[in-house]
Amino acid sequence: MLPLTPTVDDLAADPITHHYDDMIAPAGLTNMLGTVRVDHDLTAVSAVQFPPVSQGLTQTAVLSVDGRLFASYGVPVTHEWRPDRVVRRAVLGDMTIETTTVCVPGSAAVAIDIVVSSASARSVAIGLSAAARVTRSADAWLDAESPSGTDAATVADGTIEFSSADAAAWSIQGLVEGDAALSGVAALPAAFEIGIGGNGRGGDLSIVLDVPAGGSARTGYVHAIGTTADAARETFSRVAADVPAAVAAAEEFWNRQLTAAFTPDDDEFSGALPVLETASEPLRRVYWWAALGLIWFRRDWEGNVLGRSYDTLMPNYWGTTTFIWDYSLSSVSHALLDPTEMRNQIRHWISLDIHSHFGTSSLTGGPVGRWYSVNDYAMIRLVHDYVRLTGDVDFLSERVGDATVAESVQEWATAWQALRRDTDLADYGEIDNLLECVSSYTHEVASLNAANVWNMRTAASLAALQGHSSEATALRTAADELLPAVIARYLPGQGIFSAGQPDGTLLPVRHCYDFSVVGTTIASDLDPGIRAEMVEFFQRELQTDNWMRALSPWDPDASYSVRPDHQWNGAYPAWPADAGRALAALGAPGVLTDWISGLAQTANQGPMGQAHFVEEAVPGIGGGARKAPPQLPYITDWACSSSGAWIELVIESLFGVTVALDGSVTAAGCVAALDPSAVLRGLRVAGRTYDVHADGRVAENT
Repeated sequence: MLPLTPTVDDLAADPITHHYDDMIAPAGLTNMLGTVRVDHDLTAVSAVQFPPVSQGLTQTAVLSVDGRLFASYGVPVTHEWRPDRVVRRAVLGDMTIETTTVCVPGSAAVAIDIVVSSASARSVAIGLSAAARVTRSADAWLDAESPSGTDAATVADGTIEFSSADAAAWSIQGLVEGDAALSGVAALPAAFEIGIGGNGRGGDLSIVLDVPAGGSARTGYVHAIGTTADAARETFSRVAADVPAAVAAAEEFWNRQLTAAFTPDDDEFSGALPVLETASEPLRRVYWWAALGLIWFRRDWEGNVLGRSYDTLMPNYWGTTTFIWDYSLSSVSHALLDPTEMRNQIRHWISLDIHSHFGTSSLTGGPVGRWYSVNDYAMIRLVHDYVRLTGDVDFLSERVGDATVAESVQEWATAWQALRRDTDLADYGEIDNLLECVSSYTHEVASLNAANVWNMRTAASLAALQGHSSEATALRTAADELLPAVIARYLPGQGIFSAGQPDGTLLPVRHCYDFSVVGTTIASDLDPGIRAEMVEFFQRELQTDNWMRALSPWDPDASYSVRPDHQWNGAYPAWPADAGRALAALGAPGVLTDWISGLAQTANQGPMGQAHFVEEAVPGIGGGARKAPPQLPYITDWACSSSGAWIELVIESLFGVTVALDGSVTAAGCVAALDPSAVLRGLRVAGRTYDVHADGRVAENT
């Protein structure tokens, strides 16, 4: 019988064997309270963050074996990631060291089970260099790297206790049955500093393991975080008492989350994703991969201003921040999986000025960052998907601040008019408001101007739903008037659009964002010849076997940057999904279905990264497009929440599901090319559930 819901084993990444400082993105783990980055050597971890306590990218637990830094042995290390753990393994002579790292469920703690085995009897000295920069900021974490501070370090009961200057943040680290000593680098009780190019040395944890011939010996490392000394000590003691039990609990916790995501009326989520029944392994793999990447970012830590939120990146950057743009890329997924959280998040953003920031902090609720030009489109998409999938039409009449939700939608739909200069199109500003690393993608871009047509039409439909016919008519008229100006920026024969500049020049731009947004918002308004040329451009210049380029290498701006989320050498994780949706809308579903098996190969390195490289730039891993690493010049994170866009790809493009504002459900997709017997079971719309079949049949469940 084919599986219907995944387990941690189903979502395990391919083993990755690498040497020190290879082009490997360090993996992350979470327990929905905090996050940790799992580094190259067998025990080192970085960025152990449990809000409200942070410590930047500080690395700790760096391994030494028999007094020598492990990394200096030069042996390859194998990492095996699963949602619940990372297993790291290496061989030194006749000795094997294997560690299993977890974020402990329900605790602000990281635990590592350390097992040493040997063919011959021997004693092995295990040492870990411990460091911390814990702090509790009174403000939001407003930079990509979370705050850190100078800590004091003391030894207590075989552990090293790190504390911030105000004693509001604590890190307690130790080895089970091991010893602890301060490094001696700084005189006590003075604290240490990371310094330029350094990581800081608070102290050293050590233990000697007696390993029998052909046998093994074990210890455990625990890193506990707290806002008080007592809280951190209690957590440390409880976890250190049985590290293998913590490892087992993590597996149970994550299997529970994966099951709950597909189970209606389960108390883990306020909704549920439909179950996919299919004999197509690539289709199933893509769908489960997308679901994992969505639930991976749920954050339920105590003190979260929204009670629950979904972060955008992890484990390196922008902890506790939810970006409007990225959240909207998973809009359908949020409306299905966790509509209560989605409703709260939308209300929260409406209560602020969405034209002054790119996201908000779950620490303070306040704004983070600069304005992103996409915000109006993103917010309308969120409201539209929430209302049509939940049936909560009353939400439109709810007042948030000085306006109802519906009035806010109409404001966003027409906000573009204030951005016009000397043309009919809106000017969306400079590079930092748009794609950040494509210097020509500025000002009058085709994507967001096409989105304005969709915005006004969607706002009109929402107004009509409330019986406001005159407002609906005015919005539709304005959309029809704007449409020709957008299409006029198309470059015949090339499949691309130009971006208008303040000096009146038009820059041709060969970027996927124009292809995807134009294709998913106004495809039916385009001449068949334009649609065909756009598809040809995508296949010729953007598509690869297992991923895609965000920017064509034939675009002159390909020399500007090597940041792979938006440039020639890779793509952001939502871009293949959105490009797939555009292919279907532009009349090329066969291109999409032929691509799925290759895309599924990239579902082999844990949840989707902020960017994956195309293989022309960096060789892949196990047939999949390699995740880009966090260091300069790439600065991309290991995982990104917009993977929910792939759920929409499966539901609304492959199965062809259309959910109207009146709650009616129809289907006319292309999934039969992958599996003619595929069924999407339990799609919940407005309190009713439906089974959607590959042949387009939609059956309501009673």
